[in-house]
Amino acid sequence: MLLDDYTTKLLSLCCKMTDLLAEGVTVVENVYKTREPVPHMKAIYLITPTKKSVDGLIDDFINKSSSRYKAAYVYFTDFCPDSLFNKIKASCAKSIKKCKEINISFFPYESQVFTLNIPDAFYRCYSPTLEKTKDKDAVLQVMAEQIVTLCATLDENPGVRYKSGPSDRASKLAQLVEKSLENYYKTDERSQIKAKTHSQLIIIDRGFDPVSTVLHELTFQAMAYDLLPIENDTYKYKTEGSGGKEKEAILEEDDDLWVKMRHKHIADVLEEIPKLLKDASSKTKAAEGKLSISALSQLMKKMPLYRKEISKQVVHLSIAEDCMSKFKSNIERLCKTEQDLALGTDAEGEKVKDSMRVLLPVLLNKSYDSYDKIRAILLYIFSTNGTTQENLDKLIQNVHIESDSDMIRNWKYLDVPVISSFVAQQHKYVRRDRSKEETFQLSRWTPVIKDVMEDAIENKLDSKEWPYCSRCPPTWNGSGAVSARQKPRASQREERRSSARLIVFVIGGVTYSETRCAYQVSETYRSCEVVIGSTHIWTPRKLLEEVKSLSKPKDMVCIKDE
Repeated sequence: MLLDDYTTKLLSLCCKMTDLLAEGVTVVENVYKTREPVPHMKAIYLITPTKKSVDGLIDDFINKSSSRYKAAYVYFTDFCPDSLFNKIKASCAKSIKKCKEINISFFPYESQVFTLNIPDAFYRCYSPTLEKTKDKDAVLQVMAEQIVTLCATLDENPGVRYKSGPSDRASKLAQLVEKSLENYYKTDERSQIKAKTHSQLIIIDRGFDPVSTVLHELTFQAMAYDLLPIENDTYKYKTEGSGGKEKEAILEEDDDLWVKMRHKHIADVLEEIPKLLKDASSKTKAAEGKLSISALSQLMKKMPLYRKEISKQVVHLSIAEDCMSKFKSNIERLCKTEQDLALGTDAEGEKVKDSMRVLLPVLLNKSYDSYDKIRAILLYIFSTNGTTQENLDKLIQNVHIESDSDMIRNWKYLDVPVISSFVAQQHKYVRRDRSKEETFQLSRWTPVIKDVMEDAIENKLDSKEWPYCSRCPPTWNGSGAVSARQKPRASQREERRSSARLIVFVIGGVTYSETRCAYQVSETYRSCEVVIGSTHIWTPRKLLEEVKSLSKPKDMVCIKDE
């Protein structure tokens, strides 16, 4: 099997080498690199339709007498331009047994979360330096085509709608997606127009809910990625003892314990994992107590499983304890302030009368770093729908964050009011009342996207604020949503789950707390599976760095491909 850089990452998210071996794939190599010929073997090419990847394919078969492989089976992740297709036809058509576009130009990050992996999309969509160039339109077109491959993979032709707002980004992308869906379902291999399915795709701009991007979250996954140096989903930790070795653990979908724990509150995680550890160790001790030959042979078979189970529990307990040590040293007091500012009420439900009085203790506390203070200032600004220019300048000077002030000022490019004005106050989303829901005092905030998901499923979104680009699909005209509280039978559940999907796409990055909402809402409303995605996933620090870079010229911005 031959892969390029993009498909290597894509395949690594979907399966492991052992899965490929089980399907008869014995060698996996990079199409760009020089390789030894294996003329007796057939090769599968899973590549992107780019010049570099196509040139790699052609080089392998340019001379029939010295072809690297017996034959080629070519699968493109996306639509292959005619120019590249004709180049392949002219160079090595006789060696190709199959050539197909499989339309999977997105990354399945989790079971209900996808990303488009466009690292510079945030800058290209929001930077004022590109306002008069075609960069924004070009990246929106790429995003639209990738979103269509997601819909095609899910076999959906959803009704497309968007959140109307001061900017045209969401409406433009929605129109492009609708047009691309029409084109795709006219030209797919069955050559018949697919009717709208009982699903909807909602497109939202990042500025719609700025609060969820900077708030300290206390659920396991969001907290770990925010507070710990986890890079490429890899957590580094040291084993116990004086000669403790540094080890790595990958936080992935294959890890059942991670999947079970990632959306739980840190307090619950710290209670549950030690219990699991105790259970696992008592099982091994009980097994060790039996001395018969059959018992020992059973133990030998089970020990690797126990060992693997215990090592995972140790890793997750280590992550949780690392989170808690950061939390106890600094974050705990900060969380109360953040929740009060975000909600406008304190833990007792009393209205916050003076947001500045709530903010000041954080700004005066020397133990908080500038990032924490910037996050608190932003929450103050978001809660008051902007502040005065004079007040903002004073805040920046007093906290000595002049060099990072663009982390605050540049939110205006996301249509978030930094300096207050009457116009900006008209775009607040009316929140659902969650006062009766049980929650931890320091986790009272609910991402706005959860309200949107629930309102969409219950058919409560205002069609003026959330217009459709196409005819509304039938399911959502008086939605058949059923809450889990009504306990439908399992067979009905599966039937309903397969009958409708809600796909939410956020332009400009999504947070871990927002991805969690997709799972929670799917669990509550058995009638509908919620899938959420974006160009990429943010941690608060990475987002602030990107916001800061928006006002810089393009050639000065270093964009990391993650």
